[in-house]
Amino acid sequence: MNIEIIGAESLGVRGLCCFVKTGDRKILIDPGIALGYVRHKLLPHPVQIALDEKAQKRIIDLWSESTDIVLSHLHGDHVPLADANPYQLNINRLIGLNTRVSVWAKDQSHFSPTEENRAKALTAILHVDLISAEEKKDGPMTFSGPVPHGEEKDSLETVIMTRIEEDEIFVHAPDIQLLDDETVSKIISWKPDIVLAGGPPLYLSRLSGDQIRRAWQNAERLCRAVDRVILDHHLMRSHEGLKWLKTLSSKTGKQVMCAADFMHKPRLLLEADRERLYKKMPVPDGWHGDYETGKATTDDYKNAYQLIKF
Repeated sequence: MNIEIIGAESLGVRGLCCFVKTGDRKILIDPGIALGYVRHKLLPHPVQIALDEKAQKRIIDLWSESTDIVLSHLHGDHVPLADANPYQLNINRLIGLNTRVSVWAKDQSHFSPTEENRAKALTAILHVDLISAEEKKDGPMTFSGPVPHGEEKDSLETVIMTRIEEDEIFVHAPDIQLLDDETVSKIISWKPDIVLAGGPPLYLSRLSGDQIRRAWQNAERLCRAVDRVILDHHLMRSHEGLKWLKTLSSKTGKQVMCAADFMHKPRLLLEADRERLYKKMPVPDGWHGDYETGKATTDDYKNAYQLIKF
C-alpha cells in the first residue's frame, strides 16, 4: 500500500485529500482543496495560492488515473465545486476525465441541503453517479455509516470514514474533530496501522473547555491503540496544534504526526501564519483582483516559502 497526502493544513492548504494505491485499486479520497477566503481580514497570500495551485494540479492528474473516488462529505475543501471561488477546485476542470471511475459518497438521505445541491451539480456536470458507500465493503475498501462532523448533536453535518486493507490497514477519518467517543471507538475497532484524522479546531473561540478535554482524551485513546496517527486539518490552523502533537507523542510514547511529517515535507501552517506572511512578503495592491482575472500569476511566489523564516 502506498499513501500520498496531497492537501492538508500542515501542507499549506485546507483539505484532507489523499491517494491510496493497493494492488489493483487507485483510490482518491476527498479530492477538494480550499483556502480560508478571509482570515485576519486578509485574503490568501500568493505563497499559499501557489501551493493551492500545485495541489489542485495533482488532484486533477490523480482523478484521471483513479479506479475509485471517495467523497467523505461535500464541503468545499473536500470536493470540486461548480461555484468554486478562485482558491477552490472548480468542477469544470474535471470534465471528460475518467468518466468510468466509481465515485463513492454518503447516502443521499444524509446530505445536508448544501450537499444535496453540490451532489446534483457534480453528477450533472461530470456525468457520474454517486454510489452510496455507507456500511459497504468493496475490494480493499470498507466504509462506515455517517458519523458526526464534530459533535453528535449536529445530525445534519456528517461524514463517512474509509478503511483500506492490504499489507497494512489505513483509515481516513476526516473532520471528526475527535469530539465523538463512538466515532473514535469505531476507528479503534477497525484495528488500523495508520490513521489520518481531522483534529479539533483549537483556533475557534467557540470550542469549549469541555470539548477540548474530550478531544484530548479521545486523541490519547486513539494514539495508544494505533501505531501511526496523523492529525491535521482543523487542528493545524493554529500553532497550538503542533503543541498538541508534541505533548501527545510524549504522553503516549508514539510518534504523532501531521501530514507534512508523514510526507517528509516542511511544516507550512500558512493558514495560521497569514498575517506574518503579509508582513514578511507584502502583496501589491490589487494583486488578488488581477489574479482572479488572469492578469497576475503566482510565478514569483512558487518557491518563496522555502526562503521565509518566521
